[in-house]
Amino acid sequence: MTTRREPTARQLRLAVELRRLREASGLSGRQAAALLGVSPVQVSHIESGLSGVSEERLRRLASHYACTDGEFIDALVAMATDRTRGWWEEYRGLLPTSFLDLSELDRHARFRCDVAVLYVPGLLQTETYARAVFSSRVPELAKEELELRVQHRRRRQAIIEGASAIPYQAVIHEAALRFRVGDRAASQEQLARILALSELDNVSVRVIPFDLDNFTRAGSSMTYVGGAVSKLDTVVRDTPLGTVFIDSEAQLDASRTIFHKMEAASFDPARSRDFIHRLAKEL
Repeated sequence: MTTRREPTARQLRLAVELRRLREASGLSGRQAAALLGVSPVQVSHIESGLSGVSEERLRRLASHYACTDGEFIDALVAMATDRTRGWWEEYRGLLPTSFLDLSELDRHARFRCDVAVLYVPGLLQTETYARAVFSSRVPELAKEELELRVQHRRRRQAIIEGASAIPYQAVIHEAALRFRVGDRAASQEQLARILALSELDNVSVRVIPFDLDNFTRAGSSMTYVGGAVSKLDTVVRDTPLGTVFIDSEAQLDASRTIFHKMEAASFDPARSRDFIHRLAKEL
């Protein structure tokens, strides 16, 4: 099987899950290789995402590892055997791989939740807002790449607006709504878009107000994406060093707790819409 040069985040996630199953079973990589009748190097490549794995071998491994979670195994098989080339492949070599990985994560999501403190979540952004965000990057982006990033972001928004839209919830701090990323007209356009999207049956927008006592989670911006099964959920965080995909059980649990705390601190969707309406009138 051909060795990959640059596995995608989804391919790496499959590799990580297979390694976790093996380690939980107490088997070494050499022992797993012997059970499959392959070299230890091949198992190492599978567990690092450098090589794929067939359904037959994946199910054999799961059996050797004493994994009895049928839904989880089926989800891993789907990850291993999906050969679909998504629309984001058009941008390979033109945008950072993290942009493509986010698109692939979107495609397979059961639901998505965003917590935003300083910026409106990307799935809710207008083209003008997104262009202003990307224009602020240091070092400055070339015009062609800037426009590609804006276009890519707009295409990703189909997951909450398109025919196959998924459930989506955004918890947004008032700060993100008040900061003028662009001019007054751009801010009004952005608030109008949020209001329009919040009326969709699959979209829920909640606002955390400034006048909230004991708010200590200003650094809690994140994205929580539901996988095919809960074990395959993913948290995405933007850092100064780039986009980070988080998938350990402990970190997923902590992120779910943070999200529920942020949700509990926010207005309900109806009150949030009223709040955004008032804010738009103040501009």
